[in-house]
Amino acid sequence: QVQLVESGGGLVQAGGSLRLSCAASGLTFSRYVMGWFRQVSGKERESVAAISMSGASTYYLDSVKGRFTISRDNAKNTVYLQMNSLKPEDTAVYYCAADQLWLVVNDPNRYKYWGQGTQVTVSS
Repeated sequence: QVQLVESGGGLVQAGGSLRLSCAASGLTFSRYVMGWFRQVSGKERESVAAISMSGASTYYLDSVKGRFTISRDNAKNTVYLQMNSLKPEDTAVYYCAADQLWLVVNDPNRYKYWGQGTQVTVSS
């Protein structure tokens, strides 16, 4: 049974930082593209970042470039999202997801497995 478990969310002031983690089990982690998405109630799920199986390639949403960094540790079956210079508009539920191909990595419909999400709230 595949499980993706996010952690690290919380409440932070604007300009602050958070590090999200997503621990994977039940799959060969190194064979999966990993993505981070976020969703605000009533809006579509939005791709924030993605990282290839080896970690050599990454994708970022334009609005988070230079502030967020995605990384992975295949030995620990974990993907991370370091979020710096947080803004109130970053407030959302953040999800990690796994996909088997590095294709259209910002399309949530391509991802097979999803975590339960972790809330990130940035106060102004």
